[in-house]
Amino acid sequence: MSCAGTNTAFLAVLLGGAGVLHVVRPAPFDSIVPTALPGSARSYTYASGVAELGVAGLLAIPRTRCLGGLAAVALFVAVFPANIQMAYDGRNAPPRRRAIAFGRLPLQGVLIAQALQVARARRT
Repeated sequence: MSCAGTNTAFLAVLLGGAGVLHVVRPAPFDSIVPTALPGSARSYTYASGVAELGVAGLLAIPRTRCLGGLAAVALFVAVFPANIQMAYDGRNAPPRRRAIAFGRLPLQGVLIAQALQVARARRT
């Protein structure tokens, strides 16, 4: 089994797109940075965007794909508090926004499982 596959391509595109959005349109992401974190929300938004772009790059290169899977796991765990913040902030929001906010929580588990699958695959 190789580190390539549908999960790898999906994760690379997802993280690459998210990374670009974090850098180009940071305001929506600033709003979900947990307020308990020190410093400016924008710094965390940019840092996570750069990290997403870096992980997408690792996933896109066959030689670094398995490492990219591990990096994706770490990234998805690191940004989970932002998803919790989004769900908390959206608890009284209109139904569509609330569904998106709460839907991200289990989705993070799916993304972690996919990244683990990539990380555990053997290169051929």
